[in-house]
Amino acid sequence: MSHGAPRHDGLSAYIAVTAAYWAFMLTDGALRMLVLLHFHTLGFSPIQLAYLFVLYEIAGMVTNLAAGWIAARFGLTSTLYAGLALQVVALLALAQLDPGWAVTVSVAFVMVVQGASGVAKDLAKMSSKSAVKLLAPKESGGLFRWVAMLTGSKNAVKGAGFLMGSGLLATVGFTWAVLSMAAVLALILLAVLVAMPGGLPKGRKGAKFSDVFSKSPNVNWLSAARVFLFGARDVWFVVGIPIYFHAILSDGTEEGARAAFFMVGTFMAVWIILYGAVQAAAPRILRAATRPESELVMAVRTWALALLAILASLTAAVVMSDGPAPWLTAVLIAGLLLFGAIFAINSSLHSYLILAFTQDERVTMDVGFYYMANAGGRLIGTVLSGLTYQIGGLSLCLATAAGLVLLSALAAGRLTPATGARAYA
Repeated sequence: MSHGAPRHDGLSAYIAVTAAYWAFMLTDGALRMLVLLHFHTLGFSPIQLAYLFVLYEIAGMVTNLAAGWIAARFGLTSTLYAGLALQVVALLALAQLDPGWAVTVSVAFVMVVQGASGVAKDLAKMSSKSAVKLLAPKESGGLFRWVAMLTGSKNAVKGAGFLMGSGLLATVGFTWAVLSMAAVLALILLAVLVAMPGGLPKGRKGAKFSDVFSKSPNVNWLSAARVFLFGARDVWFVVGIPIYFHAILSDGTEEGARAAFFMVGTFMAVWIILYGAVQAAAPRILRAATRPESELVMAVRTWALALLAILASLTAAVVMSDGPAPWLTAVLIAGLLLFGAIFAINSSLHSYLILAFTQDERVTMDVGFYYMANAGGRLIGTVLSGLTYQIGGLSLCLATAAGLVLLSALAAGRLTPATGARAYA
């Protein structure tokens, strides 16, 4: 896999890939809020809401494995273009949803469309993250800076998508919201097809599908830590907190429900934007350019244990309360925002280490395997989010998240510094 393009071509390709990824993640965030809030107002239970996202995450697991091989075989631009095109198709399909359909038909239809969207997301994500390994400068912490900037900016854009989705739902309605997003994304795809510069590898004929399964203990343990880390986030993030906040903020009227849409969407947007901002700043926060790799590896477990302390405190606050109250809402908002900041550092460390642990010729394979684990964690969190909220409410959501974070910290404790020169030096 050749990646010897001049630096200015590499930077131009990085900018183009990042812009395309931003456009995709804006629609991805908006679509999640549209689906969640729209079907919540139609009376779907927490478990039914979780079902809507299950195939999205399953598709992500399968896609990441296949996409790593496809990109190695046919080139990174092929998977990026395919992801953008498939998201346009998914949005157009979702606009055909008929409110008169039976609940089971609606759930099945949305699950399938969300599955297609999940494939699209992970094609685009794997392409973008792999491109960073090949295009980033190798000196002075360049790899950590570039991956942190891509990931942090992506999450800030996705946060704006949450707000955009809830705002579109409250103003133009579900159908026109998804149609407008499909039109904008189609224009972005056309622009990228026309203007994509050189600098990305074209693929290699000798790539074997069996190579997607990593033989590196570090890649495998990091992937395990990723499963539990993202499971811990999505246990409360997917269904629990949005539905809890909507329930306590809405007064039962149509106007009150619309106002609650904006407030829930605003909180979710602020959370994701904060998360993205801290991710982008993680190399400076961690002083990554001057610290040995061994310290960064050990830091993964330390920051995961900090998340455990926050979740345990929030669970205790919910259990001790007599129900929804202003003080509890304030504690939850502050605590979850703090969780988001520390979670961002954990996530940024993970995203850096997977690239540091892999080799250039295996980058799409290892990144695909790692993001399969990411999707697996999101799948676990999605299912548990609806299940735990329906069984035990918000306290059980948060307690389950705490248990998953503990497992992530234990898996991270098995990581060892990579041999050889520092990957970012």
